[in-house]
Amino acid sequence: MSEEEQLESVELAEDEFATIREHYESGVELADDEMDKIADLAVGYLKGILSLFGETGSSIDEYDGENGELILDVNGGDLAVLIGRHGRTLDALQMVLTSLMSSRIKFYYPIVVDIEGYKSRRRKKIEDMARSSAARAKERKGKVTLSPMNAYERRIVHLALRDDDGVVTHSEGEEPERRVVITAVR
Repeated sequence: MSEEEQLESVELAEDEFATIREHYESGVELADDEMDKIADLAVGYLKGILSLFGETGSSIDEYDGENGELILDVNGGDLAVLIGRHGRTLDALQMVLTSLMSSRIKFYYPIVVDIEGYKSRRRKKIEDMARSSAARAKERKGKVTLSPMNAYERRIVHLALRDDDGVVTHSEGEEPERRVVITAVR
């Protein structure tokens, strides 16, 4: 492909994403082919990032999340190093991919990167911990302060307990030591 053809191809891709951006920002539900274009680009970038770590045999499953986000779940290979301690490396990988996507498609589209279901297991673990901590707070008729968490994990705690009339939650402290406090309602 000549340099002129490559430039023309990039311009066509930018025009396609401009239409998708207009639909997304105006609240119009994206068509399947529009979603496929975003997913294909995201998977391509993710495969490129994984190859930098020598990971070329992994499969990437893509599906829609509960909140309209694109979830990319990487499976196969030796991926533990990409999760990191408490998922910090995985969070960084997701941030890099989201930044690449935003710069290419010229708008923010929510993308979640998961590795072998780590985030869904972690989410369940945090929800269970939140419920048991709420029970402990009610039993003591006081408050329970959880360990420091990132914003995403704190949000999981708040959402897990929002329908529990026996407790209220709030976050306190400064990053990276910000934590959730669960207080029994008297």
